[in-house]
Amino acid sequence: MGIALASRGLSVTLYDINAAAVSTVNAGVLPFDEPGAGPVLAEVVAAGRLRASTEPSTVAGAEHLVVVVGTPVDEHLNPDLGAVPRALERCAEHLRPGQLVVLRSTVYPGVTALTEKLLHSKGLDVDVAFCPERIAEGKAMTELFELPQIVAARTPQALARAEKLFRNLTDNVVPLEPEEAELAKLFTNTWRYIKFATANQFWMMANDFGLDFAKIRHAITYDYPRAADLPMPGFAAGPCLFKDTMQLAAFNRNNFVLGHSAMLINEGLPLYVVSRLEEKYDLSTMSVGILGMAFKGGSDDPRESLAYKLRKILSMKARETLCTDPHIKDERFLPLPEVLDRADLLVIACPHAEYAALATATPVVDMWGLTGQGVLI
Repeated sequence: MGIALASRGLSVTLYDINAAAVSTVNAGVLPFDEPGAGPVLAEVVAAGRLRASTEPSTVAGAEHLVVVVGTPVDEHLNPDLGAVPRALERCAEHLRPGQLVVLRSTVYPGVTALTEKLLHSKGLDVDVAFCPERIAEGKAMTELFELPQIVAARTPQALARAEKLFRNLTDNVVPLEPEEAELAKLFTNTWRYIKFATANQFWMMANDFGLDFAKIRHAITYDYPRAADLPMPGFAAGPCLFKDTMQLAAFNRNNFVLGHSAMLINEGLPLYVVSRLEEKYDLSTMSVGILGMAFKGGSDDPRESLAYKLRKILSMKARETLCTDPHIKDERFLPLPEVLDRADLLVIACPHAEYAALATATPVVDMWGLTGQGVLI
């Protein structure tokens, strides 16, 4: 987001506690993969429109302060309501009256109000808005400019200021009340998570009866718009969908059968895959290669990837488990040619494009349909 705003001529400072990331950004280098962002970052850093800092005092000179910290659930799957307040506490002494504080993180409903109370208790006369991030990894530099921006605030003044800020990116703005916007973001991510669970459940049903879900799905979706959004099966993971489904469940007093069912299906998929493999192979005598450890295809982000759960299960079942990923640097991973050479069985855990045309005689388990050979295990 900082790169996008700087590309539109605004002066942007990125405040972070990670000194290594700050140094990398100030060198004009992107610290992660994001198509189209690297050249723009180098350009805006060179032009002096974007810089990064570990100094909390840098927030004092900003007209707008945008909070983008992660909002996790704890080990009991309960929301961490303090993530945003803790981030603001780090720099609260440097905030000044008249600023606009924008919450961009996905938050538990009520955190915007909690933030308003926190800032008011510190005697700060600032405006607060909630404008949820809506982009997908790998599409940020197009979706930041093309997707409508949801803008929510308690007062007309705060709403107008937030709208003005985001109109630097797009003229397509959707105004809501803060609590409506908080639920809108949670509903969006939960809807995607449930859709993936539906596809995974359908796949398991077909698979258990020896039928290829890829062929069935093609018949369902072919020139039939009402089923066009039925996804292929695969690991539904990452830092958002599961976490936000659990946040929504907690908000509804843990009365969320659909959400909890989706969690059981999606989180149970690695175990299902291994169970099917055990029926077909003697895993204890085999080296199994896991292809792709990121949480989504084309990404270098391993956060909450179910490929790691698959590795853990296989490590107890197979003679040897080998991992590889073209986008993630990890000393435990092996080059793809070595995995192809040593493995007796291959499992595509992440649908990187590099695996679509594998040149190997080794059996390949492809629940994603990436190789076009069906998804039956």
